[in-house]
Amino acid sequence: MRPEFFDAHITQLGWQQIDNLRKHVHASGLSRKIDLVVTSPLLRTLQTAVGVFGGDGYTPGMDVLPLMIANAGNSARAAISSLNCPPIAAVELCREHLGVHPCDKRRNISDYQFLFPAVDFSLIESDEDVLWKADIRETKEELAARGLQFLNWLWTRKEKEIAVVTHSGFLFHTLTAFGNDCHPLVKKEICKHFANCELRSIVIVDRSMVGSDSSTTNYPGKVPSGLDIPSDAVDDNSVKEDKQPIDPEPKEHENIYLRLKKSVL
Repeated sequence: MRPEFFDAHITQLGWQQIDNLRKHVHASGLSRKIDLVVTSPLLRTLQTAVGVFGGDGYTPGMDVLPLMIANAGNSARAAISSLNCPPIAAVELCREHLGVHPCDKRRNISDYQFLFPAVDFSLIESDEDVLWKADIRETKEELAARGLQFLNWLWTRKEKEIAVVTHSGFLFHTLTAFGNDCHPLVKKEICKHFANCELRSIVIVDRSMVGSDSSTTNYPGKVPSGLDIPSDAVDDNSVKEDKQPIDPEPKEHENIYLRLKKSVL
């Protein structure tokens, strides 16, 4: 719970994982299909969203704003262009488990707007973080309910292919609500924790949808390998990765992706 982990940034290992996922997204053709990128408004997810889905290098004097300025969040990375990439919007509903852990408290939106000029923050109402409480941890039930709110909001969007850059804990508790009428192995697959920079494709359909084709764009994540423990792991010792002891400090490069495709029959 150390304060230096406030709004934790991407580590150098995390940037390597981002670079590898970016290569996969382009090689698979997914980069040409995404209509919108939705990201949690925390530094590590913003860095990840622009690192994977952003344009190439930014040169001063371009006619467009950069997605990320140089060295944003002590990244030691060059500025990233907003050319030839999908729009990126920050949404509060897909934030990580709220409260207590400094890594899950966000900065003021005005600070992010300086670091990420071309990211759309218009959907966030408050400049200051009014959701995070120093002494109250959001319950798992509250987190799951917020996740369902987020999915309902996604369904209102006109875009069909949406990439979501969010957090392992958020998705774990959100997706646990699904698959109760499926085979136990399917339920287990839906609910397992995401690795760092893992990408999974999920199709949101109405109840008349019988099935869908398997995805050719999933990505296993953790390339190169490293610890990836949800920020609430210190509250749940049942969560372990690669049989390594749980680090009581939050991970600075925990970011995962959920690619959503909406279909209606």
